[in-house]
Amino acid sequence: MSQITPDVVAAHGLSEEEYQRVLNALGREPNLVELGIFSVMWSEHCSYKSSRIHLKKLPTEAPWVICGPGENAGVIDIGDGQAAIFKMESHNHPSYIEPYQGAATGVGGILRDVFTMGARPVANMNALRFGRPDHPKMKHLVQGVVAGIGGYGNCVGVPTVGGETNFHKAYDGNILVNAMTVGVADTDKIFYSAATGLGNPIVYVGSKTGRDGIHGATMASADFDEKSEEKRPTVQVGDPFTEKLLIEACLELMATDAIVAIQDMGAAGLTSSSVEMATNGKAGIILDMDKVPCREEGMTPYEMMLSESQERMLMVLKPGKEAMAEAIFRKWELDFAVIGEVTDTGHMVLTFQGETVCDIPLGPLAEDAPLYDRPHLSLDEYKAWAKVEPLGNVPASTDLGADLVKLIGCPDLANRRWIFEQYDSQVGADTLQKSGGDAAVVRVHGTEKALAISTDCTPRYCYADPYEGGKQAVAETFRNICAVGATPLAITNCLNFANPQRPEIMAQIVEALNGMGDACRALDYPIVSGNVSLYNESKATGGGSAILPTPAIGGVGLMLDHEVMTTVAFKNEGDAIWLLGGEGTHLGQSLWLREIAGREAGDAPKVDLAAERRNGEQVREWIADGKLTAVHDISDGGLLVALAEMALSGNKGCTLDIALDTAKAFGEDQSRYIVTTAAETVLDGATRIGAVGGSQVAGVSVAALREANEAFFREWMEA
Repeated sequence: MSQITPDVVAAHGLSEEEYQRVLNALGREPNLVELGIFSVMWSEHCSYKSSRIHLKKLPTEAPWVICGPGENAGVIDIGDGQAAIFKMESHNHPSYIEPYQGAATGVGGILRDVFTMGARPVANMNALRFGRPDHPKMKHLVQGVVAGIGGYGNCVGVPTVGGETNFHKAYDGNILVNAMTVGVADTDKIFYSAATGLGNPIVYVGSKTGRDGIHGATMASADFDEKSEEKRPTVQVGDPFTEKLLIEACLELMATDAIVAIQDMGAAGLTSSSVEMATNGKAGIILDMDKVPCREEGMTPYEMMLSESQERMLMVLKPGKEAMAEAIFRKWELDFAVIGEVTDTGHMVLTFQGETVCDIPLGPLAEDAPLYDRPHLSLDEYKAWAKVEPLGNVPASTDLGADLVKLIGCPDLANRRWIFEQYDSQVGADTLQKSGGDAAVVRVHGTEKALAISTDCTPRYCYADPYEGGKQAVAETFRNICAVGATPLAITNCLNFANPQRPEIMAQIVEALNGMGDACRALDYPIVSGNVSLYNESKATGGGSAILPTPAIGGVGLMLDHEVMTTVAFKNEGDAIWLLGGEGTHLGQSLWLREIAGREAGDAPKVDLAAERRNGEQVREWIADGKLTAVHDISDGGLLVALAEMALSGNKGCTLDIALDTAKAFGEDQSRYIVTTAAETVLDGATRIGAVGGSQVAGVSVAALREANEAFFREWMEA
């Protein structure tokens, strides 16, 4: 009797139609090993089967792009024979089930994506979304995730320099943990994943394989329900000290001429790494499963191929280089095993105890994986489905100062010191600025250059209008990078959405990508890497709650001379304060509307991409000319919140010469900056609105703002 029953197929996440495709590809029934391999390779997490059609519309090229999507990470030229290599990844489902290890292994995986291409990682960032602070699980989840990110990054010795953290009830049953790593490499020492050279040895290095993480990629492609706690064994366990050794050993071997191709074992472990290497090299592959280093007794080929044990890499070496490579990895106390070779069959063949246990043509596994053009609503149909309440008449603020105090203390704007004090941001001694202001800035070691990094997304905008929300997420990273004096060069993304089989969710995906694409083209700001995370919804919270559409963007920019860097802090008493980009008018979907008026209503603010580019270039020009003493972009909370953040950072107040109403104070119109200059400086094109000085903002003392700003995390974590 066959092992492969309809129940077994369903348990592997394959539809009846997909299983028929497996039968057609093989010309026979698969065995369990082969079914497991098809299952993970055809999961959303590995195949992007619901999003590939739409991802292809994104702009991915520019003169400074060395490698766009398709490799482990994106690569851009930063001059002087150097490249920045970066990517963002999700570890959402594992982090909800086991927050410490889920977040820690998310950091470990994204580090491997970057150093596998020859880069030394120089900075980690993250983008975190949690549910309501008063949800019974949320404090535990926040504590575990933050500890996991800090624990792994600190031990590996890569600084965590910033990120963003939001709270919303839509994430009660499905938090988001998106991790980003940036590395620096020499442009003539970049490594790719294409396995080539008939007979070349395939080598396994790093940690031994265990049973942790089996079916992790499949789990990441399914909804949550009440039984999610039972999935704890599908969460990987990380060891940052081994990762540190692996980084050093790989970089040492990369300094030789031994490596033909290299791939980290991430989602779907040995399966995806070997399939991707063989597919990218248009080759075949044969692996001897008896030679895979295992840390548990009696592991089967099925378990070995689907394990997502951490800190492992797969390499193709030049013939005759095995002994030299082994000596390096043994020196660093890591496993090293030749487990197979490159073939010309176009098949993946596995042997175990003298028998062939898998023989699959590679085409159907990777390039010919299922591809769905799923039904989706039009933008107008989506808005009708979303039922976002019209803005209507908004009662005016009765006390702008009191509203400012409440806003600056709300969970989305509260001081993140409790979080960032758990991260080592200074290891490596190249961190010039953490992203408590706009972008984080990290010096390119041994040079005058610096990289500016920002992660951004405003999910409430994306829910109200996924097209404008997608545009805004890209535009805000552009704005944050300009605000520190860097030129934005490229982005990575982490596209977090719910179930793509629902036409309204698919509409969010399609429209957000359309908005992102338009913003990237207008800003000359291509997408070079990314990740898609779907099925982020939970039946466990009752009623199938989907997350807000969250296309998180990670932007990277270049500063040729880090001495020009600006910060958000008010600097000198008497400095003039200027507004670039116009007064606030837009209260729809604003933080003020949600936190003060208690409504999530109205349209998302529109992004004028021409104004975005023009204003960003103007700010960079002023910074380069040495005219500005401080810069801050205006985003969540509008003008008064931005001024308050500058005041808190510089411990100085300000006086305003303009009359404020609710919209001018708290409107979230896009493409705007506050800049300060010496009192006598004149800025053409900006409006002078006040001066730095005193100890108040909008009639509230800086001390009172600080107390409000710092109270939330302190009181929540002490409770």
